[in-house]
Parts: sequence; structure tokens; C-alpha cells
Amino acid sequence: MFTIRLKAGREKSVLRRHPWVFSGAIEELIGAPAQGDTVKIVDQAGKFLAWGAYSPHSQIRVRVWSFEEKDTIDESFLQLRLEQALKLRHEIFSAGEMEALRLVHGESDGLPGLIVDRYGDLLVMQCLSSGPELWRETLVDLLVKLTGIGQVYERSDVDVRQLEGLADRVGALRGGEPPERVLIHENGLSFWVDVRSGHKTGFYLDQRTNRLRVRQIALDKDVLDCFAYSGGFSVNALAGGASSVIILDSSRAALELASENLAQNNLPVERVEFIEADVFNALRGFRDRGRSYDLIVLDPPKFAPTAAQAEKASRGYKDINLLALKLLRPGGFLFTFSCSGGISPDLFQKIVAGAALDAGVDARIVERLHQDADHPVALNFPEGEYLKGLVVWRAT
Repeated sequence: MFTIRLKAGREKSVLRRHPWVFSGAIEELIGAPAQGDTVKIVDQAGKFLAWGAYSPHSQIRVRVWSFEEKDTIDESFLQLRLEQALKLRHEIFSAGEMEALRLVHGESDGLPGLIVDRYGDLLVMQCLSSGPELWRETLVDLLVKLTGIGQVYERSDVDVRQLEGLADRVGALRGGEPPERVLIHENGLSFWVDVRSGHKTGFYLDQRTNRLRVRQIALDKDVLDCFAYSGGFSVNALAGGASSVIILDSSRAALELASENLAQNNLPVERVEFIEADVFNALRGFRDRGRSYDLIVLDPPKFAPTAAQAEKASRGYKDINLLALKLLRPGGFLFTFSCSGGISPDLFQKIVAGAALDAGVDARIVERLHQDADHPVALNFPEGEYLKGLVVWRAT
């Protein structure tokens, strides 16, 4: 058995059941565990604290599997955790909604570093840390058994794997290569998903309810959708009766996919303008030309993956929200988001408030938005609440 003994006083976060143990908290490593091996975590006196997956290259040296000493980290343990995750989704989503859903959400489902998304008859899996990397084949077999879905594709090609000392892995795990496009249905609309090379696992499932919220207030509005990717917000805005929509993204491939999604839903493409450009530069150009909009969506990529990058990211978030608020007509709505783990909800609100002050506008927060329910947040892991959203109404 491999054991990690913590420094005196550094056991407090583990006692609060936080699932991460940082390298600086470790006093002694007993044994020579390989990457992903299960280690026993004990306090200074040798008292059991948790079982975790060892990662020799990451600052997060151990990710906790279980806080129960009686547990054994094996196939049966992993099956129980997967069953619990699937049961939760079946409890809160209808059968139709289960077609496109996050089935496993890492630490918040007691499976740190494991992401599993479903797109119809295809599962897309990401192993983000050393634990699921070691147990990959077992996890795949269990997912096929528990879901009845025989096609599993891996998209372990995210930056966090570099911090774990893991190379990118992309490809079919079961059932052969998926098609270039997978069609899903969401709230009465259809979307093509690029699971092979699209963002995340192919689609932003976490924004499901927020896209619907845009549809509900888009009637007769001129809409600007920034960082639009495959057009999820734009499709919903048009379905809600928007007068016009600008789909703005720096990727031509993303705009092409957005165009396909408009066509798939038989929406009026004549109301749409596609713009391939850097969003910051495009917004400055719109400002200089005196353009304005009734509804603006800002859904940028991560500016701050960690808290250490928060200061630099804050400047980026403030700049883009300042520009958007200047472009927003009185009586208009700004849907603004941050998916950066290093930006807390309180800090994000302060950033947007500062942007409104500098823009010289009187604005109100009328709604707070967050990730959908298939991306739960464990109470012992507040970092799981990564998506922050505000609906801001401009008074003047």
C-alpha cells in the first residue's frame, strides 16, 4: 500500500472533504506509486483521511476517490459511482432530454477528472487526470454496460492533461469512428455536433437552459452573438423571433457549423450576418461605426483557468463587457458569461459593474445564470461551479 502523510495542520481541507491534495501539503510519500495508482492519505499522526489517485507531475498531487476507509478502489467502486451519476440524471431529466446530456461531471460525481457526455447513440469521454487515465478501459466497459451505448469516443485533448504529464488522446474507444457530424435535439431545436474536433466534447451542453432563456426574450430584437461557435444562442434567438442576428466568431469552421444549424432548423438565413473576426476588434469597430443592439450574448472561452491568472483575465472580461454595454441600446439585455475557474461569481459581478461604470450606463442585474443541472456542483467542491452568467438590463 502506498501512503501519503500530510504536514501538520494541512489535513483541514481533506477533513472538509475537499477532493484535492496539493503537493505543498505533503510531508512524506511512503512507497513508489506509479501515475494514477491509489494512495492512502493520512494525517500527521497516521490517521486515515482518504483514498486518492496519485499524480506525480501535477500541483494537485492527489485527487480523492473516497473519504471512507472501508472502500476499495476497484471496478465495483467505479461501477457504483457511475450508477449514482446516471441515476441522478434519470431522476431530473425526461427521456427525451437524456439524448444530449452530461452523464459524468468529474469531482461533482465522485469521479475526479472524468467527463462523459452523451450525444444520441454516442458517448464522448474525457480523462482529465491520472486516475481515470489508469482506469480508462474499465470505465469504458462499465459505461457501455450501464448505458447500453456501444460507441465511445475519446476527446482527452485538453490543456489540463499537460499539467498531469499526460499526452493528448483522441480516437474511438469502442464501436469505431463516429461520423463527422452527430445530430442532437434540444428544447425542440436540432443541432449538428462536431465530436471529433469541436469545442469541449463537441457542444456546450452546460448552456442548454440559458440558450432557451435567450429564445424567450428575443422577439423583434436585433441580436449580437459573440464567440458564437456553432450558433446555439443564435439559433435560439431566431427561433424566438429575432429581427436580425449577427453571428460573430474568429473561426470559419465554427461559422460554417452555425450555418448548418440554421439550415437544419429552417430558420430565416436572410436575417443573419456571419462575421469572422477577433471579437474584441469587431466590437471596437461596431462602436466606432455607431452600431447598437437590443440583445448581446458574450460567451467567451476561458480567460483564467486558475486563480493565478485572474488579474489578467479580469482586464479582458472588463474590456469586453465595457464594449458590449456601450453597444447595448437602452432597454436592451446583455447575457454575459464567464467559464473561468479562476473568476469567482462575486469577482465577475464586480467586473461587470466596473464595466458599466466606465461605459457610463445605468444597468441592472435581472437574472443570474449558471451551468445546467447535468453539471452538478458538489457542496464540498465549490470549484465545480465554473459557469457564471448575468442577464444585465440597460436602463439608460
